[in-house]
Amino acid sequence: MYILAIESSCDETAAAVVEDGRRILSNVIASQVEEHQLYGGVVPEIASRRHAEAISAITRRALEASGLSLTDIGAIAVTAAPGLIGALLVGVNFAKGLALAAGLPLVPVHHLRSHVAANYLTHPALEPPFLCLIVSGGHSHIVQVEGYTAYTVLGRTRDDAAGECFDKAARAMGLPYPGGIHLDRLAPSGNPMSFPLPRPRVEGSRYDFSFSGLKTAVLNLLHNAKQKGETLSLPDLAASFQHTAVELLGGNLLLAAEDTGAKTVVLAGGVSANSGLRSFMERECAARGLTFCAPSLPLCGDNAAMVGAQAFYEWQAGHTAGMELNAAATMPVDRPVW
Repeated sequence: MYILAIESSCDETAAAVVEDGRRILSNVIASQVEEHQLYGGVVPEIASRRHAEAISAITRRALEASGLSLTDIGAIAVTAAPGLIGALLVGVNFAKGLALAAGLPLVPVHHLRSHVAANYLTHPALEPPFLCLIVSGGHSHIVQVEGYTAYTVLGRTRDDAAGECFDKAARAMGLPYPGGIHLDRLAPSGNPMSFPLPRPRVEGSRYDFSFSGLKTAVLNLLHNAKQKGETLSLPDLAASFQHTAVELLGGNLLLAAEDTGAKTVVLAGGVSANSGLRSFMERECAARGLTFCAPSLPLCGDNAAMVGAQAFYEWQAGHTAGMELNAAATMPVDRPVW
């Protein structure tokens, strides 16, 4: 089955054609990063307008690149939640119109489930059950993926998401937007033991995360150094920060794997591209005899191919929607409601 998928949850306008949830026929992305760099972060109003300007052409390009026409498509899929509400609405309304005009089923997809499904495109043999760490700018979750549409949340952040913490720490260091990528590039040239940073634990919740204290510690180090007229080594600070954040993320995931008896451990989301996190998990999973999977780097960030991958399984489960479908800025990954 060929699914035409649309993604517009943040600052990438994307469309893709995916076959049977596993094979990418096309994956076209229009990024707004350069424009949002001017402001040091995503401006929701600008993002929504750029989606409206680009979505029709991007969808046409995805169809052309796939070598198919709309008559070959079996369903229209779209990210419906969570994300920036204005940006989501552009994609949802476009997909509704397209599905109605073409007489095709409309499949709403949860954004975090899509990130998990990016692994199905990279690792065609991967099947549930497995344990997954979903880490991005807005989300940090440990979930048991019991089936393609059956999720149980074991842990989550209590404050800042990991990606948000990376970006804010990087911005405080004076690194360009998007900060997490530049921090990751800087960290290998520093000493990760230079700065002892806090490793917050959430009392009574073995798998939950707290990153606000780590972020604040970095800000305080930089602020105190500035007040004293001192200069900190940014490579050392970046390395120390990344080392601490990775051990917090990976440590909780490995703890959950041990407790649940999971044999396969998976990364998903934008922060799954972080070289420190990937190498830590590869090393630790190998030492424990666990199978480790992560998306290919082009599929870690927001894209429509991952939406098409998850949509195939949502469609198989009968999770379709009518023209009453609306976007939602927030929605639980384990109990999506359309």
